[in-house]
Amino acid sequence: MRPWVLLRQAAIPFEEVQLWFDQNARAQGAERYSPTGLVPVLMVDDEPIWDSLAICEAVADLFPGKRLWPDDSGARRIARAACAEMHAGFRALRNAMPMNIRASLPGKGRAAGVQQDIERISALWASCRARYGAGGALLFGDFTIADAFYAPVVMRFRTYAVKLPSAAQAYVDAVCALSAVQDWMAAGRAETAFVAADEPYAQ
Repeated sequence: MRPWVLLRQAAIPFEEVQLWFDQNARAQGAERYSPTGLVPVLMVDDEPIWDSLAICEAVADLFPGKRLWPDDSGARRIARAACAEMHAGFRALRNAMPMNIRASLPGKGRAAGVQQDIERISALWASCRARYGAGGALLFGDFTIADAFYAPVVMRFRTYAVKLPSAAQAYVDAVCALSAVQDWMAAGRAETAFVAADEPYAQ
């Protein structure tokens, strides 16, 4: 979701190749594009860029005029740290609350460590908004890579009806209002494929 939302929201054209997942949540055919056999992968000049953070960094380099990182150097450092924390962390939340846009699962996924992840994410969002968000409704005011990176967490908070502080809920609403996120949610709701590994709470 992250690179897709980034490219779509920034109005950067790309060709999407949709791959289907098997029941172990492995993307079938990904090895044709990615040396890891995983998605996402972005092909640039017939060379693969794998891993979502590497893709977003590459896109920022390729399209500097899109200002995909904050202009202020201090804000930019914090934005990169926030993305890296998302990229490497919050394992309890990500494991217990798989992203599932077409489901409503209030109360599910309350495993050990999840509440701590929720509180850390809420605090991080509040800090970014308070320090750098005066220019708009997103983490650094205008849309940046950081917002694309936290979009899947926003989806989880919606699916599992996580009660958030008012500032965090306002950010969730702002991300959901982005046109690219609206498009992603519409496609997710229309999806009919079922992968058991990604839907542990399905009846």
